[in-house]
Amino acid sequence: MITAAVQLNSVRRDFARLWRAYAVSAAGTAVSSGALALVAVMALHATAFQVSLLAALSAVAGAALTLPLGSRVEFRRKRPVMVAADLVRCVALGSVPVAAALGVLSFAQLCVVGVVQAAGVIVFSAASTAHLKGLVAAEDRVRAAARFETTDWVSQSAGPPVGGLLIGTVGTTVTLAVDAVSFLLSALGVRRLRTPEPPPPVRPESPAGAEAATRRGSLAEGWRYLLGHRGLRPLFFNSMLFGGAVMMTSPLMTVLMLRELHFTPWQYGLALGLPCLGGIVGSRLTVPLTRRLGAERVLLLFGVLRTPWLLLLPLVPSGLTGLAVLVAIDTGLLCAAGVFNPSFVAYRMAATPDHVMARVVTAWSVSSRAVQPVFMLAGGLLAEWTGVRAALAVAGVLCLASAVLLPWGLRAAAAPVPARQESRP
Repeated sequence: MITAAVQLNSVRRDFARLWRAYAVSAAGTAVSSGALALVAVMALHATAFQVSLLAALSAVAGAALTLPLGSRVEFRRKRPVMVAADLVRCVALGSVPVAAALGVLSFAQLCVVGVVQAAGVIVFSAASTAHLKGLVAAEDRVRAAARFETTDWVSQSAGPPVGGLLIGTVGTTVTLAVDAVSFLLSALGVRRLRTPEPPPPVRPESPAGAEAATRRGSLAEGWRYLLGHRGLRPLFFNSMLFGGAVMMTSPLMTVLMLRELHFTPWQYGLALGLPCLGGIVGSRLTVPLTRRLGAERVLLLFGVLRTPWLLLLPLVPSGLTGLAVLVAIDTGLLCAAGVFNPSFVAYRMAATPDHVMARVVTAWSVSSRAVQPVFMLAGGLLAEWTGVRAALAVAGVLCLASAVLLPWGLRAAAAPVPARQESRP
């Protein structure tokens, strides 16, 4: 009993350390939210298509770069992978303000940094999800995921306005320096974890002549599992369409706010950050709503409630009224997403065996990074032909249609319903 109590206290301390490390990197990322696109527009005078190309190329190349790493992450200790991903992103992002100070910053460098950043996100996400599953008990996963979700939204609510103020007073690249430092601090935080990490899954043995085939099969195992699972498969396709439609609007909204609505940097930051208060509210409601409605109902209900908001974006007027309308639209979307996301993360953990957890997350992330650029490039081309607002309208229709792809036949509990004890993570 004493040993079990000591182990539980150790897990709680390590969860707190992990959460603090994540909070630091999330805050840095939030301060630099949209920074690469902002630097491209304000410092390099990029066009709408170039901004979309930057986002798309980063996602596609980043996904391609991580393909050989998927199975390697699965069969390695996760903490060293998390630290390495943080350090690589620190160096890449830190190179932008250095290049700007030397007067040699180029669009090509922004593309390379975007690729490295995208690859780092995928690798870190795969390792950290598998690590969190091994650290936290099953009945605490919704609560743990909700805490990380709340941290994301708190960071996103405060970070962009701070970033906007920093850009307005210091320069367009300063927020990338802040983000680089935050990844360094995150790496140091992960290094402080003391609870022994569970041993990674053992790589299946294969005949010497079949090594290449085994490697390919290992990389495909994540897709094979999630596409064969009756709950994960529809959620996967729903995620691809919803995420693609949302990301299609990201570079378009940068152009709309800065060029058509004439937002100042602080208004741009406020428009990105203030709606994240909705995400905070949603993530705080996840546990009580799951307890009351059941995990699968929360998953479906808020999977639908997050879809109609983008249809309103083409109607945003200029001036302070437009800022208020845009904040209201994004707040509604993020509130629904704040409830849905922890429910989805907990369900995916519950539905995925440990020995394919990292590969399923990698497959999911790589797929998103491959699909989303298609939407972003299509949005950029459509904006060139028909205008930014027409392209936003198309994104809104696609987002609404994603509700059809939710797992409506889901009957089993999406994840263990969290207990009422608040002493857990």
